[in-house]
Amino acid sequence: MAMSVGGDSTESSISDINTTPLVDVMLVLLIIFLVTTTVAVQAVQLKLPEVRFDPTMTKPENVSLSVTTKPDGSCAVYWGMSPVSSTELLDRAVVKLKAEIDRQGGPTAAGLELPEAHIRGDVNAPYKCIGGTIYTMQRAGFARVGFISEPPPGVSTER
Repeated sequence: MAMSVGGDSTESSISDINTTPLVDVMLVLLIIFLVTTTVAVQAVQLKLPEVRFDPTMTKPENVSLSVTTKPDGSCAVYWGMSPVSSTELLDRAVVKLKAEIDRQGGPTAAGLELPEAHIRGDVNAPYKCIGGTIYTMQRAGFARVGFISEPPPGVSTER
């Protein structure tokens, strides 16, 4: 800010304010406000979606797995109706996927449709059993692993 100290009466004083520091301070305050409000609001109220039954189109090449627990607490995985161990599950999944890819013309074939793995998990099965099955199927190469669920009684299945 400048000021005239005498001189002609025609000269007027310069009274312009430099606003650059003011804008800088306001931008810093805005950034601080944005950061603190996102940190302060940590409890987000959510209403999780309810289970809804969408009919699935089961293809013959899809793999149907059932996961439950044995009476001793260990995991039990069934490929169709036959029980399999985790190594057998991996081996069978790799063989199934390779056979399906070869049936469709090889890995470079156009329009390749890979099979899916559908898991039916018992409600009392621990997460480690179902998570291990998902991991094994993804490790075998299955890109699509889904869950089959049943809606509660009285829930409409129409959209």
